[in-house]
Amino acid sequence: MDYPNLEINCYKIHYNFQLITSILRSKNISITPVTKVCSGDPVIANLLINAGAEMLADSRIQNLKKMNNFSHPIPKLLIRTPMLSEVESVIKYCEISLNSEIKIIKKLSYFAKKENIQHQIIVMVELGDRREGVMPSDLIDFIRNIISLPNIKIKGIGTNLACRYGVIPDDQKMNLLSELAHLVESTFNIKLDIISGGNSSSIDWLLKYKGETRINHLRIGEMIYFGCDTLQKKPINGLFTNAITLTAEIIESKTKPSLPWGNRGESSFGKQKEVQDKGEVSQAILALGRQDVHVPGLIPPEGIQIISATSDHLIIETSGDPFLVGQTITFELTYAAFLFSMSSDYIYKTFSKNKDLNHHDLKF
Repeated sequence: MDYPNLEINCYKIHYNFQLITSILRSKNISITPVTKVCSGDPVIANLLINAGAEMLADSRIQNLKKMNNFSHPIPKLLIRTPMLSEVESVIKYCEISLNSEIKIIKKLSYFAKKENIQHQIIVMVELGDRREGVMPSDLIDFIRNIISLPNIKIKGIGTNLACRYGVIPDDQKMNLLSELAHLVESTFNIKLDIISGGNSSSIDWLLKYKGETRINHLRIGEMIYFGCDTLQKKPINGLFTNAITLTAEIIESKTKPSLPWGNRGESSFGKQKEVQDKGEVSQAILALGRQDVHVPGLIPPEGIQIISATSDHLIIETSGDPFLVGQTITFELTYAAFLFSMSSDYIYKTFSKNKDLNHHDLKF
């Protein structure tokens, strides 16, 4: 096997998606799986379609373009609001997009009319996380400016939370989004098909909320791939949390003093932290570095500690038996580490279908 190697267990991702879908279906919520963390990889996109996905979402046109030649095409949703410079490609490679700027929607209208197609949009509403979205008080005027644009259909409204500042979805925010949906429909005599309540971070609220809500759609990524609560990073009973692992090879193993020798300046990555004198340590270097992965997102096996990293080297220490040159170490990953490693051309990707015989099909 070639290293570093990112192993993606297709069975576990397929299973997670189907279980999440079945749970949310009971709350009348549809989900669109997001493929941005895996760079729109066609293997993962196809397995999500086979698992029942009726739409795929991504933040990059380049990723959506990879899905253009599927034998069973389904609608594609662009979840980063478009750049003016890419509007023509948006019309070509996706059927629906999230939007928050009138100027961009007008340009979408221009190219959609030119291609004689109808492009659907979800108008994003700002509900506190201070990323994309129209302020709630401006929403009616915003829609008034776009509702008559040719070849544009307002498919719904939506919001995004928990990404920039970690703002948590709650009754107040989700009820406001529902109220805004009613207001838009009554003001303009239209029907909104999608009220998109956010990402994986909104699932906990939806499962606990007992009142009426217009929220009927979520854009889900992290929970599918990592089986965890995205706000607290806690594992969800019944979901696989180990669908993705990264294995790297040891290229040096020696006993060395723990303290650096000589006067210190800044390293390639800025100021160095203070180093604790631990005497002689059993140290190894892996052929893996910051150019490949988000190092803080690597979760090492028990007994192994990640000490530091440079562009191409990961330094680890062990309290157990000394490492061997050629030995491999397998890490579990966080969302950020998976995102980085899927984007690296230096990491090999392997897709497996192994079942976990110790897994119990619990509900959450």
